[in-house]
Amino acid sequence: GGVGALSGYAISPDTVEGVVGGYTTQDVWQAAVDTVSIMGLIREKDEISGVLIAQVQGTQVTVTVAEPVTDNVKLRVKARKGMMPKIKLAQDIYTKIVQKAHP
Repeated sequence: GGVGALSGYAISPDTVEGVVGGYTTQDVWQAAVDTVSIMGLIREKDEISGVLIAQVQGTQVTVTVAEPVTDNVKLRVKARKGMMPKIKLAQDIYTKIVQKAHP
């Protein structure tokens, strides 16, 4: 596989989403857990549902790793500080997860 959708794309003011090709769901999940635990504090994580909630730089971050429909895993990172969307933080976390998932 290749490096997948390294940049992702903004689907709302606080959310970045992309399809990560060439990785397993477990690769992307573990990369998300590792990345977010370095950047902040994980509050909740549920590998079965693919949802991780954390506090990063005072911002609530929700990472969703969806089971692939094809050979691609859908990765979504949402970042909000109170009512304020933090798209740059979401983009940064998304990119770091994809880079880390690279086998």
